[in-house]
Amino acid sequence: MNAPQPPVAAPRASFLRTVKTVAWSFIGIRKNSEYKQDLAQANPFHIIAVGIAGAVLFVVGLIVLVNWVVK
Repeated sequence: MNAPQPPVAAPRASFLRTVKTVAWSFIGIRKNSEYKQDLAQANPFHIIAVGIAGAVLFVVGLIVLVNWVVK
């Protein structure tokens, strides 16, 4: 008899794939099939960390842009 095989874990997303996922989320454009694939592979803690870093970079970029335009 064949012993039951343990479920195969989905491959984890790379750091670059996580950054790409967060960037597409900021823009708001995403294919449903790619969204489902990212949802299956992504680590929630990596998504949160990259999202916070992206938001901080966005705010700092806006501050720098406003200071450059005002001067």
